[in-house]
Amino acid sequence: MSDLHLGARQSQTDKIIKFLEENESEFLILNGDIIDGWALKGNGKWKKNCSKIFRKFMKRSEDGTKVVYLRGNHDDFLKPFVPFMLNNIQIVRKYVHFGADGRTYYCYHGDVLDFVIMEARWLAVLGGWSYDFVIRINTIYNHIRKWFNLPYHSLANQIKQSVKGAINFVSNFEDNAKALTKQKGYDVTVCGHIHQPKLENDYMNSGDFCENSTCLVEDFDGKWQIITV
Repeated sequence: MSDLHLGARQSQTDKIIKFLEENESEFLILNGDIIDGWALKGNGKWKKNCSKIFRKFMKRSEDGTKVVYLRGNHDDFLKPFVPFMLNNIQIVRKYVHFGADGRTYYCYHGDVLDFVIMEARWLAVLGGWSYDFVIRINTIYNHIRKWFNLPYHSLANQIKQSVKGAINFVSNFEDNAKALTKQKGYDVTVCGHIHQPKLENDYMNSGDFCENSTCLVEDFDGKWQIITV
C-alpha cells in the first residue's frame, strides 16, 4: 500500500479501513506518503479514521505481521529519524522484499526519481496546492454524480491522463525506476508516488488511496495482483 495521504482532504480513509478489515497478511509494506505532513501543515486535518488506521497498523505489527513503513516525500518529517522502530513497525527509506517466487523486490516510494521533489521542494508544494484545488472540484463533481446515481469518477486522474507531459513523466518514471532497480542488483521495482497503479514483470506500482483506491497483493505462490477497493 502507498500514498494513503492520511490527514489530507483527498484520503479515502473509509476504503483503507475496509481493505484492512477484510484482508490479513504476513507482510504489510507501506510504501510512502502514508501520513501527509504537507497537508497537515496546511488545510489538512487528522481525523478519527486516520487514528483508527494507524492503530490497525500497530495492532498488526503486535500480532506478528511484519510491518515496514517506507518514508515518502509527503511524510518527510520522518527524515531526521529514519531508520528507527516504532513499536514493531520498521520505518526505513527503502526495503528489499524476498518474494515467494524467489525474486528480489526493491521497494521504495519513488520520489528519489523526481527532480522536482529532490531539488525544488517549493515547486512540489505549489503543485500540491494545485492538486488540492482539483480534488475539491472533484468532490463537488462526484456529489453531483451521486445525485444521478452515477459511479465515482476521478477528475484528477483524467486530467493527468489527458496531459501529454504527464504521460511522458509517467513513462520516464517507470523506465528510470527499472534502471535504478537493475543497477542495485534486484529483479523487480515496487514503487508508489505517481498514483498510477501498474503490474508488469519487472515493475509494479501500488497506486494510491486518493484517486484509485488500489494496492498490490502477493499470494503464497508468488503471484501478484492489483486490488481495487
